Amino acid sequence: MSVLIRRYEPKDIIPVMSIWNQIVADGEAFPQTEPLSQEEAERFFGEQNDTTVAEKDGEVVGFYILHPNNVGRCGHIGNASYGVRDGLHGEGIGRLLVEDSLARAKELGYGVMQFNAVVDCNFGARHLYEDLGFVELGTIPAGFNYKDDHYEDIHLMYHVL
Repeated sequence: MSVLIRRYEPKDIIPVMSIWNQIVADGEAFPQTEPLSQEEAERFFGEQNDTTVAEKDGEVVGFYILHPNNVGRCGHIGNASYGVRDGLHGEGIGRLLVEDSLARAKELGYGVMQFNAVVDCNFGARHLYEDLGFVELGTIPAGFNYKDDHYEDIHLMYHVL
């Protein structure tokens, strides 16, 4: 598998928005509950410090967004969200995106990457983050409301860059 990691371009909006909206609709990882319209997506992905895509065989198959986790005196802490197209999980695309985001965050001057809400039963993501050196800060019991209305714990994780 040859995957190209590259910076987002406006022409990527439809596949990136589709992946984002599928994750939102699944109700298992992102906190958002409503899909993005194309206009909202163009604004949202364009406003990030960085939006990056994974491309395989000329198709966008994943992305990440990178932005500050907070402002001012805490603005050196970055945050990111990742998405991989359905049917392609387990192929290493997520790992490539996370690795690239860590390098990119460092380039942009972040000193730490923090994830605020890693859902407990998202075992693939948790394992990947731990494998890449993320440390768990703590757990918020029942911090994530699943689409089916049950609650899962969320984990706060960080990585010093």
